[in-house]
This record gives sequence, structure tokens and C-alpha cells, in this order.
Amino acid sequence: MKLLLDLFYIFARIGGFTFGGGYAMLPMLQKEIVDKRKWATQDELMDYYAIGQCTPGIIAVNVATFIGTKLKGFWGALFATLGVITPSIIIIMIIAAFVSGFQDIEAVTHAFNGIRAAVVALILSSVIKLSKKSIVDKITAVIFVLVALLSFFTDISPVLFIIAVAFISLGINMIKAKKMKGGEEK
Repeated sequence: MKLLLDLFYIFARIGGFTFGGGYAMLPMLQKEIVDKRKWATQDELMDYYAIGQCTPGIIAVNVATFIGTKLKGFWGALFATLGVITPSIIIIMIIAAFVSGFQDIEAVTHAFNGIRAAVVALILSSVIKLSKKSIVDKITAVIFVLVALLSFFTDISPVLFIIAVAFISLGINMIKAKKMKGGEEK
């Protein structure tokens, strides 16, 4: 039961202090889930993000669900998921109650501009950390550059990128395996 409560508490804390969506929570997840608690490895977290990106729903909720499932099955998924969404529900309900008088306040506008700038920096930091583990050879470097350029300059869905790269990577690995097998037979 302690682990279930820990899952709820950690994900509630992450969900309550993450502004800017699932990508903005990556630095907190890396620190709490990978570095501090060792509930997942860096590679597992990257896999959860990739899968969470191409499955229905919010990335943050999907990642919490994956980690909870890994640790405690259904109940872990439930507690982690409830943890990550509870702060958002509470905060959104409070803001919705006051939104008509809240949105035009100049200080609020400036605060959110600052928060958005900080979120961009946090996401960039996570991208740099993830790239050190993910870009491991020429092929992954080419994939990174191509997907980055295509995502910047086209409206192609991120889901299509992930699916395409999965098939391309499988094909490349199959070709490598055949070459290695062919080299062993000689």
C-alpha cells in the first residue's frame, strides 16, 4: 500500500508543478522516477514517452499509467494516473470559477509569459539529456535530423513519425542481421 500511496503522491506533485504539458514534466520525471526512486531507467522513460506520444490521451497521463503498471499492475496504474490528473482537475476548476475576471489581469498575462519561457528551457534541457542516450550512431543522428526538420517545416503528425521510424529501424536492423548472418556463413 505504501508504494501505491507513493505513486499517487509523486505523480500528484509532478502533475501539480508541471506547466506546459507532458513534455514539460520530463525533467521532473527524470529526477524523481529515474534518478531518485529508480522506478524506471532512462531508456524505459524514453520508451514510455514515445509510446505515450502515439497512443490516445495525454502524454503525462500515459506515462504515469505505464510507470504505475510496471510497478504495481492495475492498482499502480490507477494510483499514478489519479495522482497526475488530480492537481490539474483542482487547479482547472478553481481557475474556471474565476476565469472571466482573471484572464485580463496584466500581472497574470506576464506571469504566464514567464512560465511559458521557463517551460521551453526545461523541455530543451530534457531534449539535450535524452539526445545523449538516443543519438548513438550515424543512423540515429540522421533520423533525429530528418524528423526534426520535417516536424519544424511540415504538419505531419508526430504519430506518423514514430510509426515510420519504428518500421525503418526494424528494416535497418533486419538488413544488418542478414549481413552479419551472411558474413558468418562464409
